[in-house]
Amino acid sequence: MGICVSSHSTRTPEDEQQQGRWPSSAKVVDLEGRLEEFRQPVTAEEVLSRHPNCYLCSSDSMLINSNAPQFPKGHALQLGQIYFLMPLSKSLTPLSLEDLCHLAIKTSTALAAASHPFLHRCKTLTISSHENYKNIVTS
Repeated sequence: MGICVSSHSTRTPEDEQQQGRWPSSAKVVDLEGRLEEFRQPVTAEEVLSRHPNCYLCSSDSMLINSNAPQFPKGHALQLGQIYFLMPLSKSLTPLSLEDLCHLAIKTSTALAAASHPFLHRCKTLTISSHENYKNIVTS
Protein backbone atom coordinates (compact mmCIF):
# COMPACT_ATOMS: atom_id res chain seq x y z
CA MET A 1 0.00 0.00 0.00
CA GLY A 2 1.34 3.46 -0.80
CA ILE A 3 0.49 7.09 -0.58
CA CYS A 4 0.31 9.32 -3.63
CA VAL A 5 0.25 13.09 -3.30
CA SER A 6 -0.07 15.57 -6.11
CA SER A 7 -0.24 19.33 -6.14
CA HIS A 8 -0.35 22.12 -8.66
CA SER A 9 1.30 25.43 -7.97
CA THR A 10 0.31 28.73 -9.55
CA ARG A 11 3.50 30.42 -8.38
CA THR A 12 5.90 31.72 -10.98
CA PRO A 13 9.67 31.20 -10.90
CA GLU A 14 9.95 34.90 -9.98
CA ASP A 15 7.77 34.29 -6.87
CA GLU A 16 9.90 31.31 -5.88
CA GLN A 17 13.14 33.25 -6.45
CA GLN A 18 11.96 36.09 -4.20
CA GLN A 19 11.26 33.56 -1.45
CA GLY A 20 14.74 32.06 -1.83
CA ARG A 21 13.60 28.77 -3.35
CA TRP A 22 15.09 29.30 -6.80
CA PRO A 23 18.73 29.92 -7.53
CA SER A 24 19.40 33.60 -8.04
CA SER A 25 22.73 33.50 -9.87
CA ALA A 26 25.28 31.51 -11.82
CA LYS A 27 28.56 31.41 -9.92
CA VAL A 28 32.08 31.31 -11.34
CA VAL A 29 35.10 30.50 -9.16
CA ASP A 30 38.34 31.82 -10.63
CA LEU A 31 41.87 30.44 -10.32
CA GLU A 32 42.56 32.39 -7.12
CA GLY A 33 39.29 31.28 -5.49
CA ARG A 34 37.37 34.52 -6.03
CA LEU A 35 33.66 34.20 -6.69
CA GLU A 36 31.87 36.05 -9.46
CA GLU A 37 28.07 35.93 -9.55
CA PHE A 38 25.90 36.56 -12.60
CA ARG A 39 22.24 37.33 -11.94
CA GLN A 40 21.49 38.02 -15.62
CA PRO A 41 22.06 35.64 -18.55
CA VAL A 42 25.69 35.54 -19.64
CA THR A 43 27.49 33.25 -22.08
CA ALA A 44 30.70 31.38 -21.37
CA GLU A 45 32.32 33.45 -24.12
CA GLU A 46 31.52 36.68 -22.25
CA VAL A 47 33.10 35.33 -19.06
CA LEU A 48 36.13 33.98 -20.90
CA SER A 49 36.76 37.28 -22.69
CA ARG A 50 38.26 38.50 -19.39
CA HIS A 51 40.23 35.27 -18.88
CA PRO A 52 41.93 34.39 -22.21
CA ASN A 53 44.13 31.59 -20.82
CA CYS A 54 41.24 29.72 -19.20
CA TYR A 55 38.23 27.63 -20.01
CA LEU A 56 34.99 27.15 -18.07
CA CYS A 57 33.68 23.86 -16.78
CA SER A 58 30.53 23.05 -14.87
CA SER A 59 30.88 21.55 -11.42
CA ASP A 60 28.36 18.87 -12.42
CA SER A 61 30.60 17.53 -15.18
CA MET A 62 33.80 17.05 -13.19
CA LEU A 63 34.79 13.46 -12.40
CA ILE A 64 37.85 11.82 -10.87
CA ASN A 65 40.34 10.54 -13.48
CA SER A 66 38.55 12.39 -16.29
CA ASN A 67 39.37 15.58 -18.11
CA ALA A 68 37.19 18.50 -17.05
CA PRO A 69 35.04 19.11 -20.15
CA GLN A 70 35.00 22.63 -21.53
CA PHE A 71 31.65 24.37 -21.21
CA PRO A 72 30.62 25.48 -24.76
CA LYS A 73 31.46 29.14 -25.37
CA GLY A 74 28.11 29.92 -26.98
CA HIS A 75 26.01 28.48 -24.16
CA ALA A 76 24.52 30.58 -21.37
CA LEU A 77 25.52 29.84 -17.79
CA GLN A 78 22.61 28.37 -15.83
CA LEU A 79 21.27 29.94 -12.64
CA GLY A 80 22.09 27.82 -9.62
CA GLN A 81 25.15 26.25 -11.24
CA ILE A 82 28.74 26.63 -10.12
CA TYR A 83 31.41 26.91 -12.80
CA PHE A 84 35.18 26.85 -12.54
CA LEU A 85 37.73 28.78 -14.54
CA MET A 86 40.44 26.26 -15.35
CA PRO A 87 43.81 26.95 -16.98
CA LEU A 88 43.95 25.89 -20.64
CA SER A 89 47.23 24.13 -19.87
CA LYS A 90 45.27 21.63 -17.72
CA SER A 91 42.56 20.89 -20.29
CA LEU A 92 44.03 17.49 -21.21
CA THR A 93 45.01 16.48 -17.68
CA PRO A 94 42.63 14.13 -15.83
CA LEU A 95 41.33 15.46 -12.51
CA SER A 96 42.57 13.72 -9.39
CA LEU A 97 40.68 13.34 -6.12
CA GLU A 98 43.07 15.92 -4.66
CA ASP A 99 42.21 18.36 -7.49
CA LEU A 100 38.49 18.00 -6.80
CA CYS A 101 38.99 18.38 -3.04
CA HIS A 102 41.02 21.53 -3.64
CA LEU A 103 38.25 22.95 -5.85
CA ALA A 104 35.61 22.03 -3.26
CA ILE A 105 37.50 23.83 -0.49
CA LYS A 106 38.13 26.83 -2.75
CA THR A 107 34.42 26.99 -3.59
CA SER A 108 33.30 26.57 0.01
CA THR A 109 35.62 29.38 1.11
CA ALA A 110 34.44 31.65 -1.71
CA LEU A 111 30.76 31.00 -0.96
CA ALA A 112 31.28 31.63 2.77
CA ALA A 113 33.11 34.88 2.03
CA ALA A 114 30.34 35.97 -0.35
CA SER A 115 27.59 35.32 2.19
CA HIS A 116 29.59 36.80 5.10
CA PRO A 117 32.02 39.44 3.76
CA PHE A 118 33.76 39.81 7.13
CA LEU A 119 34.91 36.16 6.90
CA HIS A 120 36.91 36.90 3.75
CA ARG A 121 40.01 37.89 5.74
CA CYS A 122 39.66 35.48 8.67
CA LYS A 123 41.07 32.14 7.56
CA THR A 124 43.21 30.69 4.84
CA LEU A 125 43.11 26.98 4.10
CA THR A 126 46.25 25.18 3.04
CA ILE A 127 46.33 21.54 2.00
CA SER A 128 49.64 19.76 2.16
CA SER A 129 50.57 16.16 1.49
CA HIS A 130 53.12 14.23 3.45
CA GLU A 131 53.61 10.52 2.81
CA ASN A 132 50.41 8.75 3.91
CA TYR A 133 48.32 11.63 5.16
CA LYS A 134 46.92 14.97 4.10
CA ASN A 135 46.98 17.97 6.37
CA ILE A 136 44.57 20.88 6.32
CA VAL A 137 45.92 23.92 8.11
CA THR A 138 43.95 27.06 8.89
CA SER A 139 45.67 30.35 9.53
